[in-house]
Amino acid sequence: MLEIAMYLALGAFAGVLAGLLGVGGGIVIVPLLLLIFGGLPWGEAQAASLAHLALGTSLASIVFTSVSSVRAHHRRGAVDWALVRRMSPGLIVGTLAGSWLAGQMSTPLLKSVFVAFAFYVGIQMLMNYRPAPGRELPGALGLHAAGGGIGVFSSLVGIGGGSVSVPFMSWCNVPLHRAIASSAALGFPIAVAGALGFIVNGLLAQAKGQVLPPHSLGYVYLPALAAIALASVLTAPLGARLAHALPVAQLKRMFAVLLLLLGARMLWSLLR
Repeated sequence: MLEIAMYLALGAFAGVLAGLLGVGGGIVIVPLLLLIFGGLPWGEAQAASLAHLALGTSLASIVFTSVSSVRAHHRRGAVDWALVRRMSPGLIVGTLAGSWLAGQMSTPLLKSVFVAFAFYVGIQMLMNYRPAPGRELPGALGLHAAGGGIGVFSSLVGIGGGSVSVPFMSWCNVPLHRAIASSAALGFPIAVAGALGFIVNGLLAQAKGQVLPPHSLGYVYLPALAAIALASVLTAPLGARLAHALPVAQLKRMFAVLLLLLGARMLWSLLR
């Protein structure tokens, strides 16, 4: 029961943050799942897959949370569906490739990638940096390539891709509110492809003898997925309402500091 309560609290926290600050849940879910999984009485063989389980479970939870976010943005007419359709094929291929690549990497290496990403996002939010618009959107081939790169990176850090796709679209002169809304829509194919990739790669690893915890579907830990998805879907609207009543700029700086602390803790555990 304590374990489920921790997942529910994590999902509620991620949902509020997503609605309040516009950040994807994966940036919070992955490091905190690693903390929770690390305290569970799993054997050494199962512990070798902690990062894979955290990434796969995070992406699977984003499947559910992205739906409500996309609906809210669509009602406001902010999603550029033509752009979403043009980027989605590259995103799906890149995400599937990234999930396969993650399956070949060790937990310490995956943690190192996430630590670098956490520092990047934390510093970016702390400095409130946004790339200056410098060009127009590329053609079909360029959008497929950009989507592929975003998909690969999203799989390796267990996110819906907003931390990469929003700066890319802003750099290509897409208005910020439209970039955020379109990024939310792009998060759905990333999450679906990523979750399927981690499930398949986890099942293949099990077929080769890798031991995973009970109640896992490949590299997705089902008890955590159910609790996180339920809580985050319920609390995301609360975060959106709080965004109109709280000083979001100051809260973003506080979250950036929290993210840097989480990254520093993960880095310390790796160095040990």
